Amino acid sequence: METTHRVFVGDSRDLAAIDDDSVELVVTSPPYPMIEMWDDLFTRLDPAVGDALEAGDGRRAFDAMHAQLDRVWDELERVLVDGGIACINVGDATRSVDDSFRVYANHARVLEAFESRGFDPLPDILWRKPANSAAKFMGSGMIPPNAYVTLEHEYVLVFRKGGESRSFEPGADRRYEAAYFWEERNRWFSDVWTDVRGELQALSDEHDDLRDRSAAYPLEIPYRLICMYSAYGDTVLDPFWGTGTTTLAAMYAGRNSVGSELESSFLEVFDDRLGDVPALSRSVGRRRLERHREFVARRREEGKSFEYRAANYETPVVTKMERNLQLREVTAVDVLADADMSEGPADDETAADADAVHRYRAEHVPLTLE
Repeated sequence: METTHRVFVGDSRDLAAIDDDSVELVVTSPPYPMIEMWDDLFTRLDPAVGDALEAGDGRRAFDAMHAQLDRVWDELERVLVDGGIACINVGDATRSVDDSFRVYANHARVLEAFESRGFDPLPDILWRKPANSAAKFMGSGMIPPNAYVTLEHEYVLVFRKGGESRSFEPGADRRYEAAYFWEERNRWFSDVWTDVRGELQALSDEHDDLRDRSAAYPLEIPYRLICMYSAYGDTVLDPFWGTGTTTLAAMYAGRNSVGSELESSFLEVFDDRLGDVPALSRSVGRRRLERHREFVARRREEGKSFEYRAANYETPVVTKMERNLQLREVTAVDVLADADMSEGPADDETAADADAVHRYRAEHVPLTLE
């Protein structure tokens, strides 16, 4: 099996290079409005943002920032298939503007934006992202009432395009082989994730200028979401690509991917990581299987039995739907020239367009156990 991965260097407010109804899943973490590290970016996109901040009008700045994200959400509506899922990782912001401290509820504004575009909100997920400070409050210390709790969680908002779920042919192998274990379902589909943590992306000293733009976005989050909401053969989009965490997760999970990123320098960081993909993908798959076997041992110690056995692994499983589960690993990742892409040559692209698209092909095999 092979998967293809494309990254467009450009503005995600215009995803014209991505066809209508060509993406089954979106997994992304956008820049968060009213977080100071993103002020310059939003001001470049719309100078009115900087004007509002300078004038001390936080609400106007907040609305202007979200207006830029709204243009990306318009594109997601176009490229997602009916029944496709969008997972948006976003955090709220706390900030003092014109000496007035408040929370800016980014998650509520994003929820409103997707609902207004006809998406159905699905149950969301909270994951805990510990703050750097040991203090659990901000403000006046031990004296009430002017202290404030510290935000230590972010949201994964989940939306479905259209009113109906996707349909598959009966017994579709690509769906049943992409099954997750029963105990993974119970953990992953909880509305609160306490077992993932924020992490800094590994950037070398030569990429110091990118550190402020790299997100604390653990690989575990996009990997889980891809396994939860897509099947083998699906395409996953990240319009705020950054260091390519979603693409790496898609490779590990055996899905295709497409991304959009303003800063071409991030592609150098990503290319430096490709050599590690086979070993890491194997590690991810083996760890899932190891955890399942640990679950089996605990369940047997509790005196519980299993009715089914996995077809591809020497292990019992709880449900019939798990029997054909097939984990995969990456054996090689190739950087492709335009002519190497099976979807066709780039004759219709200008030279500039071709330079702005980076293409990769990952080869996959069933997970090796030795």
